[in-house]
Amino acid sequence: MRSAAHTGHVFRRCGCRDQGGKQFGASCPKLATDPDHGTWTFSLDLPSPDRHRNIVRRGGYPTPEAARSALRRMIEGQAAGFNADPNQTIADYLTAWLTDKKLTLKPTTYVRYRDYVTNDLIPAFGQVRLDDLGYPHIAAFVHAQLDAGRGHVTVHRCLATLSSALGDAVRHHRLPYNPARPTVIPRPAAAERQIWTIQDAIRFLHSCRATDPTFADLIEVLIGTGIRKGEALALHWNDVHLPERVLYIRYTLSAVDNNRLIITSPKTPSSKGWVALSPRVAVALRHRARFQTLSQTR
Repeated sequence: MRSAAHTGHVFRRCGCRDQGGKQFGASCPKLATDPDHGTWTFSLDLPSPDRHRNIVRRGGYPTPEAARSALRRMIEGQAAGFNADPNQTIADYLTAWLTDKKLTLKPTTYVRYRDYVTNDLIPAFGQVRLDDLGYPHIAAFVHAQLDAGRGHVTVHRCLATLSSALGDAVRHHRLPYNPARPTVIPRPAAAERQIWTIQDAIRFLHSCRATDPTFADLIEVLIGTGIRKGEALALHWNDVHLPERVLYIRYTLSAVDNNRLIITSPKTPSSKGWVALSPRVAVALRHRARFQTLSQTR
């Protein structure tokens, strides 16, 4: 009993077996006489990169309308470039999501997402179907993590990664809503920072000058400009204009997996820009320029 869709088929089948133990499938005689026997299934022949047939069958639907609806979503997803398989698990979805994100994210951000996905999210939700994931799953994960002693900040970052992934599923019309929003726990407040006094900074710089002049120059630049450490370490001399007493923030130095240093764009778009230099900062940068010149002439 099959009905043709624009692409694919919807039909009824059951799990009855013949005397040899082979399933009848769609050929069971009871299907012709009992309208309540079996469940509805759809099949769809998807294109394959290797040109072999890739037939997807999904069943268990109570009505033909439910099967047709799932089939339409599958076809629409294929046309839009995303997987709308109703049997897709969280593990499958997050793995594919990470592969796509690797093309657009900064390496440091990608590594952070990858670690949360592989170490936390897939172990917790991997076998759950994407369409079945709900707030209770996420709430149970949060309580289990906190009971195990994980910090609120770490758990919140796990949830932020999950929410980002599910948010993309909503934007692609793969999901009707994001079950990770609103979050189970609010974003923890940032730790209160202890600000140095002027005297604290002076004492620290005096100590650095006596023990490590190179480090002292770095601290002078950080204190005098307010730029981030990675931005200072990634400065190129082409972006430092000492006669005009300005520099331009174009890059930042980042660590990937805590073992590989790379130069990338700054943390936020607003970080790029011109920064004025005080006389003390200009002196520190001249120290570095003079040291580099001496090193190159030896």
